[in-house]
Amino acid sequence: MIQKKYLFIACLMALSACQKGRTYFQKDIDPQQVEIVRFDQALMNVHEASVAQDIRVLYDEYPTFMPLWVEDILGIPSADTAYLEKALPEFLNDTLYGFKATNAKEQQVFADVTDIEKELSKAFARIQYLYPETEIPSLYLFISGFQTPIYFGDELIAIGGDMYLGSEYEYYNRVVYDYQKQTMRKECIPVDVVSAYLFRTLPYTSSKSRLLDQMIYRGKVMYLVAQIFDNLPGYEVMGWTKEQWNWCVKNERAIWHLVMDKRDLFKTESLVLTSYLNDGPFTSEVSQDAPGRLGIWLGWRIAESYMAHNEAVSLQELMAEPDAQKILEDSYYKP
Repeated sequence: MIQKKYLFIACLMALSACQKGRTYFQKDIDPQQVEIVRFDQALMNVHEASVAQDIRVLYDEYPTFMPLWVEDILGIPSADTAYLEKALPEFLNDTLYGFKATNAKEQQVFADVTDIEKELSKAFARIQYLYPETEIPSLYLFISGFQTPIYFGDELIAIGGDMYLGSEYEYYNRVVYDYQKQTMRKECIPVDVVSAYLFRTLPYTSSKSRLLDQMIYRGKVMYLVAQIFDNLPGYEVMGWTKEQWNWCVKNERAIWHLVMDKRDLFKTESLVLTSYLNDGPFTSEVSQDAPGRLGIWLGWRIAESYMAHNEAVSLQELMAEPDAQKILEDSYYKP
């Protein structure tokens, strides 16, 4: 697999939920103007008969993103235009891996992106309301060759449109596991973008590596994501099915007692952390019926309880609090 600089956020998919009785945003916040640059459409203007000229046009029109895409997605040195002239048509027209059909499907699914722009405009307006110094990144839509849904560069975020063609898209059977398909839908893009952006701009700063610290950190971020998208149900923000969400709510008390009995909160072993925090078909430390990323969901529930019991604490103060033990104790979380 080509080495690339990106943030794959399948394991970071959020949680959701509705904080009862508290509002964090004014109703009259003006949306920020967000426009998605259609690099994906520009790629479709590359033709084998005029590939050298078409590549020059891409470098001229996209001087920031084109070199990044060539190096990190195609895996070609940006200066090697001779090899690029050969590789780019092959990438766009490949039939062995389904790229040609996928590129056509991507153009169809993303014929109109105004709905995504509208959601992200509202979301970034809320982020700027909390953090006025926030710089809204440039947003690109691109074709990733099934490599990544979200790509970061300096001051930009790019969306791999070919990773959001619908959970039933036939070629996904070749490149991902079934449990990953739930979030490979166009509707998931706003949450994915904002989640990835917040994890990047609000990094983990604790010197501790216990499950508790990771769980609370990720739960806090996803609690914030849930407030930004307070119109979405929990399971959608989480990237789960409704049935998975309901299973966790129904079994929340038993889940928490199991985690406490095993003293998993204080473990640092990578296998334990991976089981609770990473994406997967289930959370093996708990049950094969428990969906992946269950630890993030628990962290969110604790953050929600903490905010419910500490009404003077703002969202910014929650995010700035580094002491996971304090948050747990002051949350009075007892499902």
